[in-house]
Amino acid sequence: MSTHLRRITAIAAAGTLTLALAACGGEGAGSSSTPSPADTGADNGGDDGGTAAPGDGDDSTAGGGAAPAEDMTVGVAMPTQTSERWIADGNSVKEGLEEAGYTVDLQFANDDIPTQSNQIDQMITNGADALIIAAIDGTALSTQLDAAASAGIPVISYDRLIRDSENVDFYVTFDNYNVGVQQATSLLVGLGVLDESGEETGEEGPFNIELFAGSLDDNNAHFFWDGAMDTLQPYMDSGVLEVPSGQTTIQQAATLRWQQETAQRRMEDLLTSSYGGGSEQLDGVLSPYDGLSRGIITALQNAGYGQTIEDGLPVVSGQDAEIASVKLINDDVQYATIFKDTRLLAEQAIISVQAYLQDQEPEANDTETYDNGVKVVPSYLLESEIIYKDNIVSSLVDSGYWTQDEVDSGVSGK
Repeated sequence: MSTHLRRITAIAAAGTLTLALAACGGEGAGSSSTPSPADTGADNGGDDGGTAAPGDGDDSTAGGGAAPAEDMTVGVAMPTQTSERWIADGNSVKEGLEEAGYTVDLQFANDDIPTQSNQIDQMITNGADALIIAAIDGTALSTQLDAAASAGIPVISYDRLIRDSENVDFYVTFDNYNVGVQQATSLLVGLGVLDESGEETGEEGPFNIELFAGSLDDNNAHFFWDGAMDTLQPYMDSGVLEVPSGQTTIQQAATLRWQQETAQRRMEDLLTSSYGGGSEQLDGVLSPYDGLSRGIITALQNAGYGQTIEDGLPVVSGQDAEIASVKLINDDVQYATIFKDTRLLAEQAIISVQAYLQDQEPEANDTETYDNGVKVVPSYLLESEIIYKDNIVSSLVDSGYWTQDEVDSGVSGK
């Protein structure tokens, strides 16, 4: 169990104990069929012998007959509604928890740290039985986590690791170092240095590239950067890749709050200072998020680099498979993105919180990597995939993540 006390009188099973037991028995998110985008994937039941759907089955309880799921509340704190990704995450978690019988308090903080802190304070005051938190600033919630621990409330850190507190019980995320490797790999493929299988082609360049990173207060940004730079550095050392601006540290490349406008302004400044305002060759840009990618692409198009890759637009990477960027990839404007199936992430968060509310430990598949500065947080990592134009249909459309109409329009119909 977690080191802080659990409120045993508030611990109960969801309608089906088997879902959480599946997690403890070695099956995490994605162990059965992929759910629809609006679904968390927690409802994997049916007649196929799979896990029973939350809320189905008998009403037996754990924890000595404590309150049932319908008498319990889970607070869900998401960072912003300015990104379609976070809207989808919040809705998926909420819907899956409600299907399991829980009351859900879902709050978005509009990328404002005090707002998120106040929202979590209010969740605790209102008697939340568990918290799922995607932090804006992973170092800014110590007071709230102390209060949660004092009240016996388990805390699931969602996608972004909460730092500098012992009161983080579990972490659900993707293999973020590998996401960075994939971002860099997609850039190298786009430049022709690697083929899509990851094999070197013998292309020696040199290619001019620029580097962008995420927000320094987001722990994931550092994992993305480390994975990407470990992949790119050998080619920078050998001269295959060059960075004319000389801005090769994460501090120089960082983009506060992952803002598209900030990335666009920095790209414009780089073009002015290092590329003659667009008259000199730029071949590629490492971008760690689709929103940044769109800002970068706008700056490049405005500077006269062409409207598509075919007519001279540099290769730009991305992340999150946002529908606006998927359309750009389909239209040969953005080169690639990284698909992190957040339906499975939401599912794993639900599995994990149910385990705690049933006085059990969720399954971790990584107990070494994610040190938050105070403790190594037990974690469940999911895998991601590079999306190029030629696998949009097989990976995104056929899985039900986006429809072909959404890919064609660049607008989500959800």
